[in-house]
Amino acid sequence: MLVVASNQIKENYLMQTGWRIGSLFGIPFWIDSSWFWALILVPLLNANSFKATGGLPIALAAGFVMALLLFGSVLLHELGHSLVALSQGIKVNSITLFLFGGVASIERESKTPGGAFQVAIAGPAVSFGLFLLLTLVHQTLPRSGIFQVLISDLAAINLILAIFNLIPGLPLDGGQILKALVWQLTGSRFQGVHWAARSGIVVGWLGIIAGMAVVLLNQGFFNGLWLGAIGIFILNNAIAYDQMTNIQEAITQLVATDAMTNQFRVVDAKLTLRHFTDEYILANSLSADQNYQPVPFYAASDGRYRGMIVMEDLHHIERSRWETETLQNIARSLSEIVSLLEKAPLLEAINALETHQLKYITVLSPAGAVAGIIDRGDIVRTVAAKLKLPFSEADIKRIKLEGTYPPTLPLQSIAKNMNN
Repeated sequence: MLVVASNQIKENYLMQTGWRIGSLFGIPFWIDSSWFWALILVPLLNANSFKATGGLPIALAAGFVMALLLFGSVLLHELGHSLVALSQGIKVNSITLFLFGGVASIERESKTPGGAFQVAIAGPAVSFGLFLLLTLVHQTLPRSGIFQVLISDLAAINLILAIFNLIPGLPLDGGQILKALVWQLTGSRFQGVHWAARSGIVVGWLGIIAGMAVVLLNQGFFNGLWLGAIGIFILNNAIAYDQMTNIQEAITQLVATDAMTNQFRVVDAKLTLRHFTDEYILANSLSADQNYQPVPFYAASDGRYRGMIVMEDLHHIERSRWETETLQNIARSLSEIVSLLEKAPLLEAINALETHQLKYITVLSPAGAVAGIIDRGDIVRTVAAKLKLPFSEADIKRIKLEGTYPPTLPLQSIAKNMNN
């Protein structure tokens, strides 16, 4: 399977947890702790296949070897994705083995639907190639014996791995292929992801229902449980893909004016530093409660903005000069500060806040005047309104005070990935 890096999707895939076991082509390999359950279950489930060739200890040992070869096959499957991604100049963050197989985490999407198709199809192609190779090897082995059974079962597993991953629903490779095809037909990557994610949701529910049916019809409790668990895994990650794409799509449709507020003050640039601090800073701090939010100040005179007042700059001026020094002398020109135009994409605001570690960013009109400001709370309010997400004003106020995005709306990582 294949996943484009982002915090929410990474968490669903248990990415980069557990133990690092090596690297190849600059790609680190990881084993998640859940993988060890598979290392126990696979030998137990495959022991019957080897009983005819030896006793129980030999059968369990052969099952253990089968488990290692199986995950070796999964690793090659993920390397297939990774090497094609690398050939397109895409960084591969890691390959992780876990309970349900493996996943390759890539830094960004391919730039074209054709490139995305190539990356997605590479994994199943490797698995199918292994099936053909192992089938040929099987033909050269004696008709009986433990190695003949081992190679035969491993060939069958690789064929199943290829076919299963071609099911057209995210997060499976078939979902990535469906996404690329819809992207090619519609010209919209977002439409491609939505179609593939919703197909994945259907596949996930079918897996859950099939698993319940297997258990209820007494066709094997463990088989039904395993099928249902895979269905839940597919369902959860398909929903995550769809939600993430909704957020990305909303961000691309919003501009700075959609999120900016007028929560700033304009003061006379001819005020002395003493007058300014006494009237605006000290007075506000004395009357403020614990939820008070300092607002940015901009200095203006003679109908023109002279710049932003940065509070840290006051501390560099000797107190003895506060009686005569004016704001105009310390104001930072609007051309020097980090700012955006009103029609700038909201994505730029999100990235600028993080890149420059700002509490808020200034929005300028086409004439160069201060039109508003944007902070993280404003961004969350705007995106949440676009998506009809339940964020209260108390939530927004807390985000403004803390200066961090909520875990349910990780806009920082989403915007970074979109920027890539």
